[in-house]
Amino acid sequence: MRIPTLQGIIKRRLLVNFRADAENIRKILPKKFRPKLHRGNAIAGICLIRLEQIRPKYAPEFLGISSENAAHRIAVEWKDETGETREGVYIPRRDTNSFINVSIGGTLFPGEHHKAEFEVESVENEIDFAMKSDDKKVSVALKGRISDALPKTSVFSSLSQASKFFEPGSLGFSVTKDGNYLDGISLETKIWKVDAFEIDYVRSSFYNDESIFPKGSIKFDHALIMQNIAHEWHSAAGFELK
Repeated sequence: MRIPTLQGIIKRRLLVNFRADAENIRKILPKKFRPKLHRGNAIAGICLIRLEQIRPKYAPEFLGISSENAAHRIAVEWKDETGETREGVYIPRRDTNSFINVSIGGTLFPGEHHKAEFEVESVENEIDFAMKSDDKKVSVALKGRISDALPKTSVFSSLSQASKFFEPGSLGFSVTKDGNYLDGISLETKIWKVDAFEIDYVRSSFYNDESIFPKGSIKFDHALIMQNIAHEWHSAAGFELK
């Protein structure tokens, strides 16, 4: 699948990150991947992203669309055909409030999406977020605000260290309905700048599912936020699951 390069603005991107038991994560991942570790921990998370002015590159802004989106993802590494180690994210679930994303995701655009309802309130530096999928399989809720530093309980020693961990993970592979193929897509940001985001509470039905993540195998670590970032989406080769 090859799509034209798309461009737009990341109005808001929350990266809500969890530290997880590496051996349990290995069981979840396709064989091609291994978890990217930090201090022995696998790092899973949710990317909650508001996109605006999304349109083919060089098309005028008035043709752009906006959407709220959520992707549950896991930081991974793998060996490419040349034996070089690559890194990115494995995405077992995508949700969106955009009918267009649901309709063309996995066909004209990589990444199959589930329809969901989003409620987002943003006042100054605070955000109150809720998402429920129409199929009632996934829900996310959180509240927090922009901060100066990561929680003291984080496995990352500084904001800079966390930023460097996630910056190379621009290549994402999404699960498709038939379960035999992963769609690939790459995000290119014109700048990379993140701030810490202090969380009052966060709930994800996906990560709370003890049939996938046994009790004690995953725990909230920290959150990051990006705002008002120009970016492009590029098609990337997917692959068959064997």
